[in-house]
Amino acid sequence: MDTPIRIGIVGYGNLGRGVERSVGLNPDMQLVGVFTRRDPASVTTVSSDVSVRAVDDLEAMRADIDVLVLCGGSKSDLPEQSPAMASAFTIVDSFDTHARIPEHFAAVDAAARAAGTTAIISTGWDPGLFSLQRLYGEAILPQGETYTFWGRGLSQGHSDAVRRVPGVAAGVQYTIPSENAIAQVRAGDLPELSTREKHTRECFVVLDEGADADAVREAIVTMPDYFEPYDTTVQFISAEELARDHAGVPHGGFVIRSGTTSANTEQTVEFRLALESNPEFTASVLVAYARAAARLAASGDHGAKTPFDVAPGLLSPKSPAQLRADLL
Repeated sequence: MDTPIRIGIVGYGNLGRGVERSVGLNPDMQLVGVFTRRDPASVTTVSSDVSVRAVDDLEAMRADIDVLVLCGGSKSDLPEQSPAMASAFTIVDSFDTHARIPEHFAAVDAAARAAGTTAIISTGWDPGLFSLQRLYGEAILPQGETYTFWGRGLSQGHSDAVRRVPGVAAGVQYTIPSENAIAQVRAGDLPELSTREKHTRECFVVLDEGADADAVREAIVTMPDYFEPYDTTVQFISAEELARDHAGVPHGGFVIRSGTTSANTEQTVEFRLALESNPEFTASVLVAYARAAARLAASGDHGAKTPFDVAPGLLSPKSPAQLRADLL
């Protein structure tokens, strides 16, 4: 067996726990440890034998880690962490603020090229797997329209954004697709749908003691990129209700490409995800791309990459010959 790919996890929330579980399911990988900004003694990992260290200890670990999997949030963590970490390590992140991916890519690319590292950004399922399906659909059916629907599900990135609003003690956000819009698309009607017509967003928030509910609601519904483009409702609940009713992290969605290949020939391609655990599935995608990042780095292919730039075979532990024999 080849030498295992040595993985470090930066950040240990739901996504970090998912990465730990996923690495354990991949025999060609080895978890070096978790690196946190919290007191390491306060972090309890899934497996009791996992090393937990301070983020500041990373510098001394360069020779022991092949890929860092960054598990912070896209609003505040990854814009700073990804370029900083790429200046010393090969990394994978799940940056998911779609409107800011170009600038995030540029910042990470500059750092990775200067350091001679490899950085795969915006992996996961959207951006990530859904992005690939949009690309395939447009390339194969150039005459048509692509539609993406998310949910009903709990969005990690948007929930993180809610929790960072001043006055919010805790909270979650659900993305809800329009059944009417989905039906129109599946029927091949090629509707022109605005952002507001495709989805709504619903937030459940626990307020800090003394917080102004109206100010919190206004800060959420007017947040650029995250909530302003949508019809967003905010419901204030108790911490007990949040723990009782919103502990799960389901999600999913659809990418649908409807098009024509001749005057009277309609074609539809649909890719669907139904996830019981959004963070565990996202983590599984991150870990597959960590394998690809290690291979690209070993081949000297440095700089920032997105899922568009990574050959599918690099995600698999199987050799090219095995893939040709087993899956092609």
